Amino acid sequence: MPFMYILECSDHSFYVGSAWNLEQRLLQHELGEGAEYTRHRLPVRLAYFEEFDRIDEAYRREKQVQGWGRAKRIALITGHWEVLPALSKKPKRLRRSESG
Repeated sequence: MPFMYILECSDHSFYVGSAWNLEQRLLQHELGEGAEYTRHRLPVRLAYFEEFDRIDEAYRREKQVQGWGRAKRIALITGHWEVLPALSKKPKRLRRSESG
């Protein structure tokens, strides 16, 4: 089954990926044979994953989550889905007359 996954790296950054075989891909990351990004941030820890029926769905979700900021990824990882919509909204900009 295909997966979208999030790894937490040793520097506390996140890596988002997708794979057919999650266990095999995690082993590759741990051995330094995964992505260039994780290779320099070992060890890594699986923080989150989702399972899909098709690899294109996992890849689409990977690309979506890659576009998210840290706070939104943490909300997903910790199961605080109710705050995801609020984290998706762009902050309102002050009009020139309001900013002083």
